[in-house]
Amino acid sequence: MDAHEVTRLRAVLELFVADVFASVPRRDQRAKGDCYLRGLMLDGRRKSIQAMASRLPDGNEQNLQQFVNQSTWDPVPVQRRISERLLPLVRPVAWAIDDVSVPKDGRMSVGVAPQYCGALGKRANCQVAVSVHAVSATASCPLQWRLFLPSKWAADAGRRAKTGVPPQVTHREKWRLAVDMLDVLAGWGMTPPVVVGDAAYGTTARLRAALEERGLAYVLAVRAEVTAHPFDAEPEAPARNGPVGCWPQPRYRRPAPSVADLAAGLDRGAFAPITWRQGSRGPLHSRFAAVRVRPAGKAVERPVKAAASGELGWWDGVLPDCWLLVEWPADAEEPIEYWLSNLPADTPLAELVRLAKVRWRIEHDYRELKHGLGLDHFEGRSWTGFHHHVTLVTAAHAFLTEQRLAPKVPAPASPSTRSLTPFRAS
Repeated sequence: MDAHEVTRLRAVLELFVADVFASVPRRDQRAKGDCYLRGLMLDGRRKSIQAMASRLPDGNEQNLQQFVNQSTWDPVPVQRRISERLLPLVRPVAWAIDDVSVPKDGRMSVGVAPQYCGALGKRANCQVAVSVHAVSATASCPLQWRLFLPSKWAADAGRRAKTGVPPQVTHREKWRLAVDMLDVLAGWGMTPPVVVGDAAYGTTARLRAALEERGLAYVLAVRAEVTAHPFDAEPEAPARNGPVGCWPQPRYRRPAPSVADLAAGLDRGAFAPITWRQGSRGPLHSRFAAVRVRPAGKAVERPVKAAASGELGWWDGVLPDCWLLVEWPADAEEPIEYWLSNLPADTPLAELVRLAKVRWRIEHDYRELKHGLGLDHFEGRSWTGFHHHVTLVTAAHAFLTEQRLAPKVPAPASPSTRSLTPFRAS
């Protein structure tokens, strides 16, 4: 946005800041929040604090540095209010889990380590943040962020102290961070219609099991090597030896094939042409097939056994079934993508495809967050500074999303002026 556009929206932004930052106790802190958001939205190649302060007529670098890096305001209530405002406007068809990487030099920025960096497409020194986004066909917004803390940071007392990592924060796998965020949002009365994610998350059977345990529907991409039994495969139990002793437990005796093998065994006529959305260059379409399968592996079987033994005292060995969705374009020699979904067995193929492909929206999120709003321009090193900055970037993105979706429609009432009735995004 240029200076004229920012000035034109100044009054609307002030109302937005007053509502979203109502939990921030001091008036001067809220004013700095307003200033920081204008700096993020104003045109400019760099969105570091120094660069933003130089472009703003009321910009004060020292004040903004203190507000982001040292001030003790809590970002969590701000994140909650953003979610409360945006969910009714976005009207998501799914929530997407993903992560974003920020290349960094040195070793003292919180969470930085040599790890896979998606921004560079290779292993490099970077920070990684996991996020949950509300997604529809026309808009999306981040709801929660978690900084991924590599295992090397867990026991590094020196770096933890210098960057202010809270004592209770330790290394957690990215999929666990995603589940943590879903649990926090559930505590706020917000529930996803469907959870979607790429193969880095969907391939993790423990994530799929965690979503099942919480009663959440999902459509998750998986890698070709993920294994599953055909739907009609049945567990077998060997004959009992003698009149005493335990009955042998039923189990699948044959090795489970990979989803790639299952897809290769499908008749080409099983694949139907599906158009899932209109792209900038015309309709996006491909060929898809969906079959019921029974995912395999210890991470899948153990939760089932535990639940069954607790309820029934005996497990019949039958693994739960779900959808395997396969994409095989007409001009490809083999399938190119696979998804697993626990949506009901009567879900139409076109609906499975629509949900599997809806993740494209958050790529738009990331481009705007990183290149337009300076998500990856933060030069601070502390835990507090990172979470303040990412919350402020999310607030700027939320404000712009509101203007695009409903510029003349008043936002929902603030929690300070209404009863706190839980909102369910379903």
